[in-house]
Amino acid sequence: MDTVSSAQRSRNMASVRTRNTGPELVVRRILHAEGFRFRLHRHDLPGKPDIILPKHRAIVFVHGCFWHAHNCQRGKIPSSNTEFWTRKRLSNIERDQRQQQQLQSLGWRVIVVWECETKNRDELRRRLRQFLQRK
Repeated sequence: MDTVSSAQRSRNMASVRTRNTGPELVVRRILHAEGFRFRLHRHDLPGKPDIILPKHRAIVFVHGCFWHAHNCQRGKIPSSNTEFWTRKRLSNIERDQRQQQQLQSLGWRVIVVWECETKNRDELRRRLRQFLQRK
């Protein structure tokens, strides 16, 4: 059972940011500290990617575990209004896949960093470095 009203839940969800989120800032700090330079949220690319590294022809999407239905503790579906959230998250997954395919067909390499992965910064640093050093 939900502990807040439907109107309050709607306001809460509407206030969730899509840019400059905590996990995105973690990834940006790591990339900058490693010497990588990047652009943010280019509107001319499919999906307005979170981080674009033009020199490496690489895109980094930073996905929230809940919104993009990651298979982790944070990605669990709510117990109320499950039908709505199931549809919403499935449409997010389909959109993500479509956008990644479009970017790859344009010659971009794509990596997805999950919100939960930003907790282990050393592992994330290693993974990003490895991805960006591959050509």
